[in-house]
Amino acid sequence: MVREYLIIGAGPAGLQLAASLEREGRDYVVLERGSVPGAFFTTYPRHRKLISVNKVNTGYTDPELNLRMDWNSLLSDDPKLLFPQYSERYFPHADDFVRYLADFAERTGVRVEYGTEAVRISRADGVFTVLDRTGRTWRARRLVVATGVSRLNVPPVPGIELAERYDTFDPDPASFTNQRVLVIGKGNSAFETADALMEKAAVIHVAGPHSVKMAWKTHFVGHLRAVNNNFLDSYQLKSQNAVIDGTVESVEKSTAGGFRVMFRYARTTERLRELHYDRIIVCTGFRFDATVFDETCRPALAIDDRFPEQTSAFESVNVPDLYFAGTLTQQRDFKKCTNGFIHGYRYGVRALHRILGSRYHGTPWPAQPLTAAPEAIADAVVARVNRSSALWQQFGFLGDVVGVDGGQALYQEEVPLDYVTDGGLGPAAHRFVVDLEYGPNHDHVDPFDVTVPRVVENDVDHAMDSVYLHPVVRHYRDGVLAGTHHLAENLENDWDIPAVHQQPLTAFVRACLG
Repeated sequence: MVREYLIIGAGPAGLQLAASLEREGRDYVVLERGSVPGAFFTTYPRHRKLISVNKVNTGYTDPELNLRMDWNSLLSDDPKLLFPQYSERYFPHADDFVRYLADFAERTGVRVEYGTEAVRISRADGVFTVLDRTGRTWRARRLVVATGVSRLNVPPVPGIELAERYDTFDPDPASFTNQRVLVIGKGNSAFETADALMEKAAVIHVAGPHSVKMAWKTHFVGHLRAVNNNFLDSYQLKSQNAVIDGTVESVEKSTAGGFRVMFRYARTTERLRELHYDRIIVCTGFRFDATVFDETCRPALAIDDRFPEQTSAFESVNVPDLYFAGTLTQQRDFKKCTNGFIHGYRYGVRALHRILGSRYHGTPWPAQPLTAAPEAIADAVVARVNRSSALWQQFGFLGDVVGVDGGQALYQEEVPLDYVTDGGLGPAAHRFVVDLEYGPNHDHVDPFDVTVPRVVENDVDHAMDSVYLHPVVRHYRDGVLAGTHHLAENLENDWDIPAVHQQPLTAFVRACLG
């Protein structure tokens, strides 16, 4: 039996795509090696506190606006399948998310084969064959991999195998009582671990070659989050902890017990130093596991071989009909936008579903007809940027598109920006693309430094210099960028003041259309 689709992985992305295929009656099945949906979250994060926002009390009555503050819900028409129904905690417990995913899978009726681990994937004559651990084979014309980054990213350091790993170490802080601990890595998993051990460990060093980047400054939610940075206080306020900049050159067992670490500093005159610890934990992130693919369909990799390389349609650059969903798609916006996180890739999965529909089932991208008058186009754009959760969560990656040909216009929502410029929507005489963006130098500006001049809200004349999130509208004539218009930023993110937002945008559209 050759199916239309095989999805590997019943995590949030796999469930999101499967629910869409199920609703349309497509021929698919999901293969999941775990016994429950979202099995990853039964283990991670190790200290069980999610850093995805769950803001229950928003003051909004519009479900679409609520999704701007809800980073855990999958997209569904069922109001009972909203994560705030499962927890009121701002940073929820991971067990609540596991329970939510199980209910999502049951209520949407997705077809998942649990306990089915793919061990080899091949492709011949346009058909993928997946061999599972029991010896059973599964075949489909299209394969969607939604496994996430399932392997620990271990740096190539001599002796690193002597260290404990984030994915397997015992997170009970009591076992670290009065010990010297080295945490290798400077991401959220490293600081999550260091924060959890502070009450018990004698000394903790968090080490890595790169600067610590704060999410509140870069606006990338994968950088260090405030919920995990108590450790920084303990360092700068002299409490026996430290963040050290440089690389671990080697790890050896010490004759006196514990470990001897050779550490190369990044910015001191003492370039190499011997350090001693009782425990070492490797918290250096995760990577994609490509070992299951044989030579007939092994996808090209990118970013130090940590992710599959993809086109703007989330398709492998070298294997036709092999697609990726979920956190694997962060290769398209690595450390810039939100495809690495549920509140971002849930919309990426919806875009993928629409791409599959247009490519294989003759289903064009959903569109609403619109009067091709500048006022009507501007009003439609303003209405969307003031309400859309997709443009809000997928800033700089997804955009709404208004195609104009003669007196007709079509409004298409939530299209990957690169997919538009790559011609995925086909030709158009005029096309307006709107998204939400931070200013180009936003990550170099301290938003809390009152001595740094910045654009004030509703400043029409300097809207293009805005640092904070604001709408940007670009005009393409026959596929070539012909003009750009910035809407002035607003404290409440309400871009609907007639003289500030709508009228200047109307004038821009009118000028573009001649």
